[in-house]
Amino acid sequence: MDDTLFLGIEFGTGGCKVTAISPDGRCAGEASVEYPTWHEHPGWSEQDPADWYRALCAALAELAKRGVKLSRIAAAAFDGSTHNAVLLDGEMKPLRRTIMWTDQRSTQECAELAPLRDKIFTTAYQMPTPTWTLPQLMWLKKHDPEVLEKTRHILFVKDYVRYQCTGVAATDYIEAQGTLLWDMEKMAWSAEFAALAGIPVAVLPAIVKPTDRVGAITAQAARDTGLPEGMPVFCGTSDSAVEDYGAGAIEPGDAIVKLATAGNVNVMTGQAYPDPGMLTYSHVIPGMWYSVAATNAAALCKRWFRDVFCEADRREVEAAGGNIFVKMDEIAQASPIGSNGVFFHPYLQGERSPYWDAALRASFTGVSIASTRGDFIRALYEGVAFSLLDCYGLIAAKKLPVKRIFFIGGGAKSRLWSEILCNVFDVPCQVPARGDASFGSALLAGVGAGAYADSADAVRKCLAIDRELAPDPAAAARYRELFGTYKAIHDALAPVYASMK
Repeated sequence: MDDTLFLGIEFGTGGCKVTAISPDGRCAGEASVEYPTWHEHPGWSEQDPADWYRALCAALAELAKRGVKLSRIAAAAFDGSTHNAVLLDGEMKPLRRTIMWTDQRSTQECAELAPLRDKIFTTAYQMPTPTWTLPQLMWLKKHDPEVLEKTRHILFVKDYVRYQCTGVAATDYIEAQGTLLWDMEKMAWSAEFAALAGIPVAVLPAIVKPTDRVGAITAQAARDTGLPEGMPVFCGTSDSAVEDYGAGAIEPGDAIVKLATAGNVNVMTGQAYPDPGMLTYSHVIPGMWYSVAATNAAALCKRWFRDVFCEADRREVEAAGGNIFVKMDEIAQASPIGSNGVFFHPYLQGERSPYWDAALRASFTGVSIASTRGDFIRALYEGVAFSLLDCYGLIAAKKLPVKRIFFIGGGAKSRLWSEILCNVFDVPCQVPARGDASFGSALLAGVGAGAYADSADAVRKCLAIDRELAPDPAAAARYRELFGTYKAIHDALAPVYASMK
């Protein structure tokens, strides 16, 4: 086992990340490659399935360049963002770009499901919104029926790429819970909901557990990826489930605040607590669940600001071997708490919790002639933190106990942003050394390979905390005041956005 590595393969909304770990949880290497998202119309969000496999091959090539011998990898597991149906023909070829979970086009279809809302919620534990696969497929049934008629198989992001690596088509039950096509009590696909979507239940994939073996690396995939032919591959699950798991949230009362492309506030529970304002999923550890209050855009906002407003800085910083995100932190550091009166609402793609309002749009408000770039960037950090606190309000209202909070996601690497979050939430927090989904998937690969007694044992043996944060009382008090203004701005602007066509 001294020479063994386990590989986690993540397909997030923005890119593929691979992480190789030793059995004691030490990171042997990691690499990531971005892929594009297509926004051909306002509210649309699609990806080309071919880009995912190319990104995986490129990420593994980069991992090898960084000194990781891919021949040492003994097992791999996959994860990915949920709700994203890959429509395949009889030869397992994609029929169109995949509609992503951030897509907002199916608002009318959600309205058409209104008479069935109670039944859908009772059966699937979720309320219909454009995030879910069911209304997305209903939109296709109405606007592109030929595609559904040609569809013979449906997989999801991680499952489609894993199929390309192994030739085995399957998904796990947590991924299935992200479709609105799943019966939570029966733990099976719902033929009734599939019919609403315009598909026969037979096109939906077979169900396995996250730690079940789902084939092995084929000869062709070995040539493409550099992974050993015949290496066992385990199913894995949704990115949200494995990042919570890998960050150490394995007991009831553990909570996650996530600053990734999207943002989540998740609390682990010993049983399911369905709530119309939140999402409810099974945990990686059998018998446990977690409740999710989620915002559509978190670290995505920082990437958007970088791409739209900081291109010249980016070229300059990267030419000098620096990181533009670090530079943005330095610029924001010069602005005080409250960003000199500038507020940001992160509704770049509508919003989920707590508003479930696809019409909402992002905004900077309170701008004056004296406002600086530092004010805008810090306001962006504070606005995302306020949005996450808005999400947390649902968990507090449900009276779900929270005993400790972990910050995870790319945004949590920013010390400034983590400090802002800690003060906004006004509770002590921990930042795990390895708080991303690919690490959790690597642990699942080890569990599947038999390196650990069970899923919980893997975390207990491998979890490491990078830093602990404590709120500053004065800063926390100031943020409580500012949060009231943040909420008032939302309340004032929401009717305006609703009236816009």
